[in-house]
Amino acid sequence: MHKINLAEAKAHLSDLVARAEAGETVAITRRGKEVAHLTAATRKFVKVQAQELREFTDAMPPQEESAGEFTRRMRDADRY
Repeated sequence: MHKINLAEAKAHLSDLVARAEAGETVAITRRGKEVAHLTAATRKFVKVQAQELREFTDAMPPQEESAGEFTRRMRDADRY
């Protein structure tokens, strides 16, 4: 684990984030005491069940206006 003081961490944040993404844990210290750990975020992936998704979307009523018309209407309505 790499240790770095807070002032240096502020100056080299991009590098520290890259190290964390690579799997390294970085300890940030203040006055010699650890106050935080920088680690890579964990991502949870949920596998989509294609049949369930198909059933869900098939049950949705069809839209009366196209996506382009909807977007244009929303854009024009919000102008001031």
